[in-house]
Amino acid sequence: MSTVLDTIIDGVRLDLSARQAVLTQADLERLADQAPPALDGHAALSMPGLSLIAEVKRASPSKGALADIPDPAALAAAYQSGGASVISVLTEERRFGGSLRDLDAVREAVTVPVLRKDFMVSDYQIWEARAHGADLVLLIVAALTDAELVHLHHLAGQLGMTALVEVHDETETQRAIDAGAVVIGVNARNLKTLEIHPDTFSRLSPLVPPGVLRIAESGITGPADAARYAAQGADAVLVGESLVRGGDAAAGARALLAAAHDTSLR
Repeated sequence: MSTVLDTIIDGVRLDLSARQAVLTQADLERLADQAPPALDGHAALSMPGLSLIAEVKRASPSKGALADIPDPAALAAAYQSGGASVISVLTEERRFGGSLRDLDAVREAVTVPVLRKDFMVSDYQIWEARAHGADLVLLIVAALTDAELVHLHHLAGQLGMTALVEVHDETETQRAIDAGAVVIGVNARNLKTLEIHPDTFSRLSPLVPPGVLRIAESGITGPADAARYAAQGADAVLVGESLVRGGDAAAGARALLAAAHDTSLR
């Protein structure tokens, strides 16, 4: 039986084939070589205290449409002014309403590192990310074989990018560690069922070796959740839905970061 993740990846592969028919990987590699060097995403997430990865996110498979976001550049600039260390940009089109155009717009608008968040299954997408100015890429363990994970993680590093390696359970956490991940994102949402399990981070975080950054993802509805994850040892939180729906993106970002230092919320 196909899972939600399987269906998403089927669409990603179709869209990828269409792009490959227009622009060859060799062309992408030349564009990537001409791009400014990648910013250090790992360093940006290693600062003292809780860091914020704020997301440009129009829609999701679980919630449908979230926000129109007519100006992704303005949203990203607001996130940066609110203290976000990294800006995440959804580029998957079918379920998330994103695009590489959004990535281009955000890259032009901010000076902090930018994460291309998509379902990466090929070398082409890694080169594509770098050609469009991404400094980090998402690698979802559940979507890749061990060999694919190791290969794409290595390629991202070769291009100067940081890989955020996403896990959902104990087995995936060990696979990420074995692949050499230095930034591990623990997603509370099971991408195969779309269910949220709030205890996922507290369960998996102790399995992550010292020195590897731990990012809490999904289900962060406000400052109290950010404070809880900070107390559990998260180095950063990745937040999209609550920020794009909140109205004032800069204020929302500041509130999440302030909460990490407010012990009354934990």
